[in-house]
Amino acid sequence: MSGPVIAPPATSRKPKFLVRWGIALGLCLVGIVGWGALNAVLEATNSLGFCISCHEMRDTVYEEYTGTVHYQNRTGIRATCSDCHVPRPWFSKIRRKLHATNELFHWLTGAINTPEKFEAKRLELATRVWESMRDNDSQECRNCHSYDAMTKETQTRTAWRRHREGPEKGETCIDCHKGIAHEDISDLYDDDADDEF
Repeated sequence: MSGPVIAPPATSRKPKFLVRWGIALGLCLVGIVGWGALNAVLEATNSLGFCISCHEMRDTVYEEYTGTVHYQNRTGIRATCSDCHVPRPWFSKIRRKLHATNELFHWLTGAINTPEKFEAKRLELATRVWESMRDNDSQECRNCHSYDAMTKETQTRTAWRRHREGPEKGETCIDCHKGIAHEDISDLYDDDADDEF
């Protein structure tokens, strides 16, 4: 004969329930804190102070940039490094930040730590930026500029025509606006080589 079936005490279910909810709540809190930390790091690395914290940038491209319309202009709007080099859409921004880790590696190894080394690599560095901008349809430019917002009255006839026809021809901002915020290095490349990008 079998004896009575003994059910587990009802109190043993309550602690398991609380533990599961505690773990779920803990994971949510870790996720929120992690997300906040990631966004804080993204914003900190987008700051002008971060970008010019090394002399390689401060003493070369930053100096060039301060003499351009992106730095000082009649409207008082200033584009900083991240405005031109980091797209705003989240996934594009993350992809750009991941690519930037390669730049940090070269900074650590001293690949461009003197003006001479920087100038020797200038075309290679610029070409990488141009290719990236061409690949994403100059998303960085579109952080601020929009074809829809351009007015015919404030542009030369040639500029208006090129802005209107460029997208129809598959061109993007960087195809015409190389050197807009840095030294013009058009003498270092030729148009035929440029078509290979």
